[in-house]
Amino acid sequence: MTTNLIRPSPGRRGCYVRFLPLTLRWMDNDVFGHVNNAHYYSLFDTAVCEFLVGRGVLTWGGGTHYMVVAESGCRYHSEVAFPDPVVAGLRVERLGERSVRYEIGVFRGDDELASAEGFMVHVRQRRDAAAGAHAGALAGDVADSVGWRVNDGSWA
Repeated sequence: MTTNLIRPSPGRRGCYVRFLPLTLRWMDNDVFGHVNNAHYYSLFDTAVCEFLVGRGVLTWGGGTHYMVVAESGCRYHSEVAFPDPVVAGLRVERLGERSVRYEIGVFRGDDELASAEGFMVHVRQRRDAAAGAHAGALAGDVADSVGWRVNDGSWA
């Protein structure tokens, strides 16, 4: 039995809404001379958390809520390596009451096509409650920050 899988093409820069320049370090390269696969998840986490913290959706220590990563994944298209300049593009793919799915593209310099694309699903939790307790609406906080229109699921 043969299954023909069609690999999606790399995403374009124009498919992302917010951008954050990121700095690679020498230690991010592996023995093959490119950024280690596991390090991409650190780049994704940095892009998402910078966005949330920078807009007051996520606070360190004193806030009433925190975010838990429920799922993540990555697809690699081409190599990046220190000292390449990289930029993370960010968009919201799905927005629920207590969860949000971010999609992140990592671009080398001014490249139009992503070198890697990943996703991260965040679930909002209350600090003072057991896991799974209702955390209040996340949608409004994130939607206002990214220009997402919750009603019709499009960018404002």
